[in-house]
Amino acid sequence: MNIFVASLPFSADDQDLRDIFEPFGEVTSSKVIFDRDRNRSKGFGFVEMADDAAGQNAISELNESTYEGRSIIVKVAEDRPQRSERRY
Repeated sequence: MNIFVASLPFSADDQDLRDIFEPFGEVTSSKVIFDRDRNRSKGFGFVEMADDAAGQNAISELNESTYEGRSIIVKVAEDRPQRSERRY
């Protein structure tokens, strides 16, 4: 199950994201998205969990919970829409 996590503190990294979700089950990957130009977190990331039931439990327990003083948003990740080709 792929999970979207928003409103993360800018100091959060991949390991922090993994640590938040591991109490709920096996985390197969965790990734905080970074702004390449500024080399800092964009404040959101993705977690992939091996078991859908554990993922649903994590979503229900963690959504709108507080992490480092911020209320985080946790929900099922939606498929990324196709981007149109850029023409230069």
